[in-house]
Amino acid sequence: MGLFSFIKNAGAKVFGIGKTTGEEEAEATAAEVKMEALAARKLEETASDLDLHVEGLSIFIDDDAATVSGMASDQATKEKVVLLIGNSDGIATVDDQMTVAEAVVVVPEAQFHAVVSGDTLGKIAKNYYGNAMKYPVIFEANQPMLTHPDKIYVGQVLRIPALD
Repeated sequence: MGLFSFIKNAGAKVFGIGKTTGEEEAEATAAEVKMEALAARKLEETASDLDLHVEGLSIFIDDDAATVSGMASDQATKEKVVLLIGNSDGIATVDDQMTVAEAVVVVPEAQFHAVVSGDTLGKIAKNYYGNAMKYPVIFEANQPMLTHPDKIYVGQVLRIPALD
């Protein structure tokens, strides 16, 4: 799929504590690398906890860029993993190196939408589908990351699947 851009500080808190300040550069770099590795492992665990099945899932974080690889069970899972990572605080880009297990039915890639002030799922559905009442399609496409249709935030990136 490629490289995706996100708003670095708009997402869920994954990194925990901030960067070390006042220490020598070498110590700060070592601490940052350790923290990035810890955040990557936490994201991998979160994907597993959300039943996003990716065989050999591997996430590498370097500063504000994440690279993800593995074989997703389907296209929707692949897109959800990219969004899970990209919608995490501190991540600005996701380099998607995942593949998708061969499927009998080819599903078109979804579009992505960055939430702006005033957006609702209904307003987004109206924009993409011409019908605000299609908002459940967007809500379902972003589960389990979304827990309620009214709980979206500015800067969050959502999956907008093609209608059947």
